[in-house]
Amino acid sequence: MSFYQRQGELPRKRHIAFRRGDGRLHCEELISRDGFSGTYSNLYHLAMPTRVREAGAFRSWRAEAAEGGHGARHIRSFALPRAGDFVSGRRLLFFNEDVLIHKVHPVVGQEEFYRNGHFDELVYVQAGKGRLETQYGSLEFLPGDYLVIPRGVICRLAFAEEGAGMPSLLVVESASAIQTPRRYRNAFGQLQEHSPYCERDIRVPRLQSPREEQGEFPVRVRLRHGWQELVYDRHPFDVVGWDGTHYPWAFSIHDFEPIVGRVHQPPTVHQTFEAAGFVVCSFVSRPFDFHPEAIPAPYPHSNVDSDEVLFYSSGEFMSRKGIHEESLTYHPMGLAHGPQPGRYDGSIGQKETTELAVMIDTFRPLAISAEGLAVEDREYALSWVRDG
Repeated sequence: MSFYQRQGELPRKRHIAFRRGDGRLHCEELISRDGFSGTYSNLYHLAMPTRVREAGAFRSWRAEAAEGGHGARHIRSFALPRAGDFVSGRRLLFFNEDVLIHKVHPVVGQEEFYRNGHFDELVYVQAGKGRLETQYGSLEFLPGDYLVIPRGVICRLAFAEEGAGMPSLLVVESASAIQTPRRYRNAFGQLQEHSPYCERDIRVPRLQSPREEQGEFPVRVRLRHGWQELVYDRHPFDVVGWDGTHYPWAFSIHDFEPIVGRVHQPPTVHQTFEAAGFVVCSFVSRPFDFHPEAIPAPYPHSNVDSDEVLFYSSGEFMSRKGIHEESLTYHPMGLAHGPQPGRYDGSIGQKETTELAVMIDTFRPLAISAEGLAVEDREYALSWVRDG
């Protein structure tokens, strides 16, 4: 994020001696983007954050594309099995050079700590509640929350319930920083009056008491082509204070204020986040267009520079039928797409929608994984004719 935060104990200036009550030095850590030219934060530890006592095996992993052809798709992600935790339970569905889109149905909370070294992460909480624990502090989460976890954050997800109460999560890994939309920010980085949300809607971690513990603390490090297991000899959450503009944060889709008009508004008014290779939009409950002859359903369109993935969170989406909660639809560049039969003219005169959905538009083509194909509704691509 671009707005400054400070928590806990800090020295008067950066890079000066900051001592504990017994005279021992705190250890200052700088976490920065774009070398030393981007956003950054300074964290103050009880011990050096570099104390690796054991380097485990490197496990290779690469995203693999399935043979899938070119066409519209309906992926029934709700049918994916429950397995693993927030990290090991990820099921890759779509990906390209800029983004990887996973679905996670965990069965257990995390025991090991996790750090993504090469990707920023955006987590959409479809169901369940719990707590994101990080070296910056803790963030409580509820259904509808977006969690933005920049690379370099050491984290662990603790879930409020086990079994049937475990969360369902949509996880997006981004090769570039996930940010607020540029057109909603002023020259000073502040979200402007016309933005559909503002800094007051954003929640930041609350620093907990530092953990001064020695032992074995495993951290799974995510890299572009695999995983590295590291074991530290100090608890990573030993921070006594931090300040800066690089930190995890949360925002609820229920706090997104929709922009409406007399006639149908393009998807850009729903934009919530941006990255170098894609954007994320939030479709929320809102009044429909109020021109007396307005057609509220989206017009058929060929977005020739984007692939579109739409995750249906809840409610009835105005342009689709046969879609369930936690369905994903995929509409690739090179094909026109739009409302299914009866939805276009049937939307005339309707006053509002209660839909809740997350859309990811990429600027390079997406590949689908074998796990995505395994839960595909193969009739969807023909539904504009067969449903007619």
